[in-house]
Amino acid sequence: MGLKEDIAALARQEELLQFSKFDEAEAWALGAHMRQQAINKKLPLVIDIRVAGRKLFHAALPGTSPDNGEWVERKINVVTRYHKSSYRVGRELQDRGMSLDESRGVNPLAMAAAGGGFPITVKGVGVVGAVTVSGIPQRDDHQFVATCIADHLKIAQIDVQLPPETP
Repeated sequence: MGLKEDIAALARQEELLQFSKFDEAEAWALGAHMRQQAINKKLPLVIDIRVAGRKLFHAALPGTSPDNGEWVERKINVVTRYHKSSYRVGRELQDRGMSLDESRGVNPLAMAAAGGGFPITVKGVGVVGAVTVSGIPQRDDHQFVATCIADHLKIAQIDVQLPPETP
């Protein structure tokens, strides 16, 4: 699958993985599910869920470092600014031969267009926050979040799986 098809698949995920509501209870249930999945798979992840800048869930699992927390912050900034997954923003920039830097009006130390940040979109409202992880390769970070959100929303995982990455 080419880069353009990958971008289209990421956009489809964002369309499909929308919530009817999102509050503290939703954040806790999703975060707890993500934490348990990471533990079961022995994944070294930092997991963060925020709405309107308010941290509703945060966990740092064994094998993570403070650097993973910094990556989470940078990915959240991308989701917040562009209202797209941080991985999709990175793939779109790659497709255009661009990078997320001063030429786009951003501080590259404050943003990371890398996989792992996913928008929390409420149907009829729009993007209200972000679900973000850091700790494994970026495509895997992204897919982990998408799969966990799909589980939480009772959407078949096959509907949100990305195809194998092509260079």
